[in-house]
Amino acid sequence: MIAPTPISANLRIDLKIIAEMIDPHTRVLDIGCGDGELLAYLQQHREVDARGMELSMQGVQKAVARGLAVIQGDADIDLVDYPDDAFDYVILSKTLQATHNPRAVVEQMLRIGRHAIVSFPNFAHWRTRLDLALRGRMPVNELLPYSWYETPNIHFCTIRDFVDLCRTMDVRIKASVSLDADGDVQRFTADSRWANLLGVDAVFLLGK
Repeated sequence: MIAPTPISANLRIDLKIIAEMIDPHTRVLDIGCGDGELLAYLQQHREVDARGMELSMQGVQKAVARGLAVIQGDADIDLVDYPDDAFDYVILSKTLQATHNPRAVVEQMLRIGRHAIVSFPNFAHWRTRLDLALRGRMPVNELLPYSWYETPNIHFCTIRDFVDLCRTMDVRIKASVSLDADGDVQRFTADSRWANLLGVDAVFLLGK
């Protein structure tokens, strides 16, 4: 992989990490792309063929207003419509936990793309564990800002859970990065217990 180009300071930190994982002049699909912030950056600075899918029509409209090729779609349903190996990278940023069938979504990502990039909040972070242990209630904080009865997140997982899923699926983990509460980035091995304890978010680059 070539050396990364400078990243916009306006990008969310996990999106910066994702952008560094993507080679220029490649075909990229961003699932759950929101208003297209990451796609716009990749199109401008990486010169990728940028495509997006977003469930919210408001998000689609904002992304299209940026001049991006974004359609309304559901990761659980609509990925089957794409042909095999249609993209070099398929991105799912902080959306995995909101899908109905995470395993099937990852399978589809690696069917339609040579690489998959997945990021998600780590439910095993020490603050979440402490909150559950002391209060006995689902935590509400910066990491998990919704009450249990209104959260869009339906499949919480931990870094170790996701590593186990990749092993079960025989998926290659090419890179793995965690972010702590201060936003500091740590690269870790798949068997790292410290990442599972200290990581607020995780980003994985997967290959077939």
